[in-house]
Amino acid sequence: MEVLDWLLDSDPSIRWQVLRDLVDAPAREVAAERDRVATSGWGARLLALQGTDGQWDGGTYWPAQDDDPDSQPWTATTYSLLLLRGFGLDPASPEARQAISLVRDNSRWEEGNQPFFDGEVEPCINGMVVALGAYFGENVDPVVERLVREQLSDGGWNCEAERGSTRSSFHTTICVLEGLLEHERSTGGTSLSRQARQRGEEYLLARSLLRRKSNGELINGHWLQFSYPTRWFYDVLRGLDYFRAAGGAPDKRLEEAVEVVRSKRQPNGRWLLENTHAGKVHFQLEDGDGNPSRWNTLRALRTLRWYDGP
Repeated sequence: MEVLDWLLDSDPSIRWQVLRDLVDAPAREVAAERDRVATSGWGARLLALQGTDGQWDGGTYWPAQDDDPDSQPWTATTYSLLLLRGFGLDPASPEARQAISLVRDNSRWEEGNQPFFDGEVEPCINGMVVALGAYFGENVDPVVERLVREQLSDGGWNCEAERGSTRSSFHTTICVLEGLLEHERSTGGTSLSRQARQRGEEYLLARSLLRRKSNGELINGHWLQFSYPTRWFYDVLRGLDYFRAAGGAPDKRLEEAVEVVRSKRQPNGRWLLENTHAGKVHFQLEDGDGNPSRWNTLRALRTLRWYDGP
């Protein structure tokens, strides 16, 4: 209960998800708290930063002025919308409809000047577009069809495929899977997109979410460190939170990844922020790496609750 009280002593974007995922509060109470995302706290603050041209920081994927050569900035439209989705901004709210209409009418990709919800060329970015379009009620069916066509033979996706790569990337694959799942929730998907998502899940499961299929070695030690926001990066907690969101009985091949999450729990029942992805941000959501993280604690607890069952 102490951990729940700590989680509830926070921003509406966290509180409503705690009420829904950990407290089992009445639907009316959850909805009332979710409504506050648009009008107070981080959600309202981020909405207020949208320009009259529909963009955040003057750009679609990159800010109009990118003055940090050492890291990727996170303040342009794409990552701002991903934050609003993560906050759980109600897509039917007047604030969301206004923001999305401005994006739809004005935001165009730096890569080819195409409209935002038409997508781009890289599957990791298109996975984000599908997740955002499906969540906010925009038609992204052509982008889904493109992602289905671009699935690699091993079951995943890779932004380097256009440059000759034939092996999938966990980073790209998790972005696409999250998009396909959101599209399926919104529209039911198609038989091809549902099959593609299942193949993508199998790509991760066959590797226990963290190991090479060829020799069982750990692929990347950074994947054992949990970040929020995750941006385009994969880690074990992000992978598990995806499978939780997809629902159904947990696959036994998730066990090692789940034990990684358990091992990260601190004596006070909280999880830390461990691997913040460097780059310009609108404002900080937490106190920095090495400190207790409400976002990671929420995501870890709801993942364990799903995996362990009632």
